[in-house]
Amino acid sequence: MGRAFDPMLILEFIPTLIHYLGVTLQILVVSIIIGLIIGIAAAIPRLFKIPLLNQMVILYVSFIRGRPILIQLFLVFYGLPAVLMYVNIDISKLEALYFVIITYAISNGAGFTEIFRGAIRAVDYGQTEAAISIGMTSSQNFFRIVLPQAIRIAFPNVANSVIGSLKDTSLAFTIGVMDMVGRGETLIASTAHALEVYISLSIIYYAVVLLFEKIFMKLEKYVNRYQKAVVTVAA
Repeated sequence: MGRAFDPMLILEFIPTLIHYLGVTLQILVVSIIIGLIIGIAAAIPRLFKIPLLNQMVILYVSFIRGRPILIQLFLVFYGLPAVLMYVNIDISKLEALYFVIITYAISNGAGFTEIFRGAIRAVDYGQTEAAISIGMTSSQNFFRIVLPQAIRIAFPNVANSVIGSLKDTSLAFTIGVMDMVGRGETLIASTAHALEVYISLSIIYYAVVLLFEKIFMKLEKYVNRYQKAVVTVAA
């Protein structure tokens, strides 16, 4: 059992924990960017049914989405160095932070693959036919016509995934990353005030999520700005 609850400690712990928020956000931002790249790239073989690549992506998505993120974290942290040792590459001394980013990037990429696959399919194929009829190449059509609209369609799901990933980063401390939760665990060990630490972490995470929600609402309005104009003209 810990010590008697002291609410005043929450005010003391919050500034200490916020100091490590940057590590949490670094994990989130870098893994989301890499995950988006993976997701868009992996969605293409699924859409065009490219032999072998399509099956590999299906296996990748199924394998990643079928396992808890904590298990993925341990597999990457312990498994990746072991596998690379077979080709004489030693990454055992790499900072744990990099393994966390790799894990979350791979995990986010699997989710984004399905999000973008669905979003790209939702774009009216008639627009592709129109683009081809005026002489656009397939790549021009994809990057100028299809992808911008797919991003608009996918945006709400991507935003939800980002917020979910933010909360998942709380597991990074399990392999030694000193993020907010990692610092919180050291505070618990040194003060025995676990409840106050977890309340402080809850407040910080909730505040960050609220901020992200506000930002995503404004961004969603921005990416949909022309959609409203089209609806108004059509009406």
